Amino acid sequence: MQLYSAVENEAVTSGRAWRLVTDQVMGGLSQGRLLAAELGGRPCQRMHGEVSTANNGGFVQIALDLADDGALDATGFAGLEIEVFGNGEHYNAHLRSADTRLPWQAYRARFLAEPQWHCLRLPFAAFEPHRIDRPLRVDRLRRLGLVAIGRPFQADLGVARVALYRAKD
Repeated sequence: MQLYSAVENEAVTSGRAWRLVTDQVMGGLSQGRLLAAELGGRPCQRMHGEVSTANNGGFVQIALDLADDGALDATGFAGLEIEVFGNGEHYNAHLRSADTRLPWQAYRARFLAEPQWHCLRLPFAAFEPHRIDRPLRVDRLRRLGLVAIGRPFQADLGVARVALYRAKD
């Protein structure tokens, strides 16, 4: 099930677009930009910026709301499939659900964004709870964040597609 396609430049399920969030919302000094771009001949949303850990900061993120009316039910799916183009750095995928009420809570999976287009499969079982004691409930997904986090570095990540996949796919 496709959730986002850069060809349509919108979230398929919700009609919403990616938005940029940085640690500046809490006093950090990281800077970023989000723009519609073309990388390697493909349209995408591109997050570009500088992650700084100064002033207790440390992230640049693009976020996509997954459902208009509360939560997306991903029951029956094994995980997320994302098509990305990066700069050889590690990034995180953060899932938020109806159970994540505080801004620092999420379910996290780390991935390497190679400097060419590639399709990654991130099984829901790979998402680890961060500052939350509840297990991930895939029937209550609200938002996906692709995050440059935790250390000073130059972030440069393009995303062309996000989908749910089934174990048999």
